[in-house]
Amino acid sequence: MQPQQKFSGSGPGSGDQSGAILCAQCGSPMPPEMRFCRSCGNRLGEGPAEYTETVRLPNSAGAAGTSPFYPSVNAPLARKIGRDYPRRRRLGFSGMTWIWIVLGLFFASGGGLSMLIKNAGRIPRGGVTVSAPRSYFGVDGFKNADGGVTFAVVAPPGSPADKAGLVGGDIITSFDGHPVTKESEISDLLSQTPIGKRLEVIYVRDGNFHNTQLTTISEADFNRLRDVFNKRPEGKGMFGFDSDKTTEIRIPETRTYGVRIDYVEPNGPADLFGIKVGDIITDFDKVPVRTSDELLSRVRRAMPRSIVDVGVLRDGQVVKIPVTMGRNR
Repeated sequence: MQPQQKFSGSGPGSGDQSGAILCAQCGSPMPPEMRFCRSCGNRLGEGPAEYTETVRLPNSAGAAGTSPFYPSVNAPLARKIGRDYPRRRRLGFSGMTWIWIVLGLFFASGGGLSMLIKNAGRIPRGGVTVSAPRSYFGVDGFKNADGGVTFAVVAPPGSPADKAGLVGGDIITSFDGHPVTKESEISDLLSQTPIGKRLEVIYVRDGNFHNTQLTTISEADFNRLRDVFNKRPEGKGMFGFDSDKTTEIRIPETRTYGVRIDYVEPNGPADLFGIKVGDIITDFDKVPVRTSDELLSRVRRAMPRSIVDVGVLRDGQVVKIPVTMGRNR
């Protein structure tokens, strides 16, 4: 403990400070009623304490003939403010920095939302998120039709729809006991149907209701069937017509259904074996034909140089014309 010194208060600019005490640590005047130094925090009889606010006494600076009082460098607990001690900068971000932070958070949240949407419909298995397997029907795709959903062609050969005897143009009204009225409904049902399940399909063809049994397959099996057909060593059949130059015929009043041939390639198989422009093909190789895409599919799957019976409606008469298929180049 250091002894304190009395301050007489005499002298110019001293004011009335009789009885004041000089701090033994920094030499700053201390009023007698104070038990600590406002400059350095030194307490009488206790030494430095955690008192850091610097208070400049009214008469210690600014008086005539005197200079402002600054704490000693030996006063570590005093806040050093003055011309010799620059003010410490406040920590923080500028306005532009905050803008970039907000933009970053915005785009990060957008990316998170995109991931949630992408993973929608996935189910957890054993704590791991995986995509649910989807059953395949074996057609080119569904579209809405009057009373149900339809499709243009059954493909590839050997698909579930093909084995079930369905053909392009059939209208499905019920799938596994569930009524079907639009494309989204049958797509949802397929996503919920286990792979390999055998189920009932009710459909309409030429205005008549039919039912059949169908067993769904996986995507891998679907792709395998397609690859096997596309790489078939025998090649694909050729008929000698233009699928873009055909007309689908549906006349319920006369029960006329089929595909009209509007172009026959000269010297092609169809031309050589008697198919004429205007003929309506009702069946091909004993399979009903109701869409242009289905006719093209049946032609391609026919083996080259094989003989195919073609059902033709000509002048109101149904005739069977055997045609020896060519090979598609």
